[in-house]
Amino acid sequence: MILRIEDTDLDRSEARYEGQLIADLKWLGLGWDEGPDVGGSYGPYRQSDRLDVYREHAERLLKERKAYLCFCTEEELQREREKATAEHRQPIYSGKCRNLDPAEAELRRKDREACAIRLRIPEHPIKFHDIVHGPVEFSNEVVSDPIILRSSGMPVYNYVVVIDDALMKITHVIRGDDHLSNTPKQVALYEALGWPVPEFAHLSTILGADRERLSKRHGATSIANFRDMGVLPEALVNYLALLGWAPSGGTREIFSPEELFKEFSLDRVTPSPAVFDMEKLYWLNRHYIKERSPDRIASLARAYFSRLVGDHSAPETEDWVGKVIQMLVPSVDRLEQLPEKAELIFNYDAKAALASPDNAEVLAGHNTDAVLARFVFKILEDECAREGRLTPEQFKKIVNEVKAETGAKGKELFHPIRIAITGSHSGPEFDKLIPILEEGSHLQLPKHVLSVRERVEEFAKARGK
Repeated sequence: MILRIEDTDLDRSEARYEGQLIADLKWLGLGWDEGPDVGGSYGPYRQSDRLDVYREHAERLLKERKAYLCFCTEEELQREREKATAEHRQPIYSGKCRNLDPAEAELRRKDREACAIRLRIPEHPIKFHDIVHGPVEFSNEVVSDPIILRSSGMPVYNYVVVIDDALMKITHVIRGDDHLSNTPKQVALYEALGWPVPEFAHLSTILGADRERLSKRHGATSIANFRDMGVLPEALVNYLALLGWAPSGGTREIFSPEELFKEFSLDRVTPSPAVFDMEKLYWLNRHYIKERSPDRIASLARAYFSRLVGDHSAPETEDWVGKVIQMLVPSVDRLEQLPEKAELIFNYDAKAALASPDNAEVLAGHNTDAVLARFVFKILEDECAREGRLTPEQFKKIVNEVKAETGAKGKELFHPIRIAITGSHSGPEFDKLIPILEEGSHLQLPKHVLSVRERVEEFAKARGK
């Protein structure tokens, strides 16, 4: 595998973009045998460092009369395009400079008259085989003689990739089907240079849920976006592999990278557009989050808690955050959701809990007042709760006493108690939550975590009972 940096478009090429792309590929788990950062015997691997190579081959094509000098200005070319459009013709180059005497053209170039170099498209249809689309043919009438070297001396993309692919011995060119229309120009270049044409495979376009081409309006569309969201690289690789491709036999959807390497083949790629389904990606991500080691997930998730616990935490705080993450992770699709899930720990609001429409039915229950009255009384009287040292065992004992005294059980018992402690009638198991609240209340955090007793006191005050 070769990593090549295609940076001849100077307006869009900056070192920071290259750095980001390399970081993204490494994050995905993709490595390469040759590239700008590791070297190799077919370098240099940045196109901006290969300009002499491109000019040498352009001059060779000129000498062999397979290319020619074009002196048309941008204004002339624009007028040609407008005229062709008005006459309902393909807006392709007219070939105005095609028949210039080569010796005369060379003299004009020596006199520093601005000129580009154009490839002479042959007078026959251009055919090639595509692994995904099958036999493809383009009439030469619809393929304009393409510029390969601009008047500025900079080569164009469709030219440089052919030179690089041939010299780097690339066997398969696999890319999006939006490049299909570029391929006849590239095939013509291979033929003009006398080089073998590689195998082409043009992959189906990825669409958004509205079946329009995937773009920023559909949400995250870059690797960095997904990483920032807390999507695991193995989940993203797994999902991307399923877009426009299906494994042989069965309906299996979860594959490790090693299994994908074994299973994947281009002949099972479909030409039909693939729809990017965020929910499917989140489903896969949830699977991988649950499968991975708690230590790895905790190390990835800590970055999302810096706002809540500070950037530089004491060891006891780090340990506590690990417990919070472990408790909340089963309920998230992506790691960026963790701070929102942690609101029940950091932002307890008794008044909001009482006013929430989601809690109304529970709070109106016929046994709710009795359950809450006994529970509040017992928590406020409990010595361990008073000191912020309430254990899951002691909490369970108190709940069982409330159950015995009120006759409430199941949701009728637990939902009012949960609202009093967390503000919601659903949430993490009490066995995990109680120690986290009690321990957190003793830590030095940017926002104080209320203990169970402090929460129950606020709840009782807000109810006025």
